[in-house]
Amino acid sequence: MNSITPMWRSTVGKKIVMALTGAALFLFVIAHLLGNLQIFLGPEALNRYGHFLQSNMELVWPARLGLLACVVLHIVAAVQLSAANKAARPVGYEGNPHPVATTYASRTMLMSGLIIAAFIIYHLLHFTVLVKGLNFSGQDFAAFQDEKGRHDIYRMMILGFQQPIVTIFYLVAMALLCLHLSHGIYAMFQSLGLKPGCCPGFPRALAKWGSILIFCGYAAIPLAILSGYGREYVTAPPPDPTVGKEMK
Repeated sequence: MNSITPMWRSTVGKKIVMALTGAALFLFVIAHLLGNLQIFLGPEALNRYGHFLQSNMELVWPARLGLLACVVLHIVAAVQLSAANKAARPVGYEGNPHPVATTYASRTMLMSGLIIAAFIIYHLLHFTVLVKGLNFSGQDFAAFQDEKGRHDIYRMMILGFQQPIVTIFYLVAMALLCLHLSHGIYAMFQSLGLKPGCCPGFPRALAKWGSILIFCGYAAIPLAILSGYGREYVTAPPPDPTVGKEMK
């Protein structure tokens, strides 16, 4: 504990905390994307995946708490570093408010991060807590069940992203997330002192193309749904999970 406190108080320590928590959140973003992309495998695959997670809450809750801790530490470190930078340079650059070496992504890291945090809260209320008034469909997502009695996540996602306002907010948030990642991934390598000797351009390439691929993956889901994917499934009457049980 005595060694952690001085590390947190230093600028270098805060950058290391941001890098480590950012790396954990980056891995979660990839894992979450891979889970969501199962929607293209059909309702059985996605609902089976969701049921597995909901049936193993002893694993899910520690992961959630760990991610929450990472988000809080990441934001606090970012805010404190931003405040320290402004205090160290209270007067802007003469004739040019932005240093030549900086990018738009690096200058807007704090702003995009806070907007992403606001989106995460909405996204959790929408698809995890299942607040009815936030899905704009007028339906109770919590009541959806497939023919095997599992929560029908496939139907929930199709109906959720059929609402244009939800999809627009989602796409804007994903664009900001990937703008954030385009600088954050590279900054993570710098903060941790990771310099691939054989491939010096790898950190920048990973930051650029990794963020683009992640955006394309996340954007593909709502755009496909708005284009009609899954429409037949949600227009058909919901399956009655009790039918199979009665036959047995």
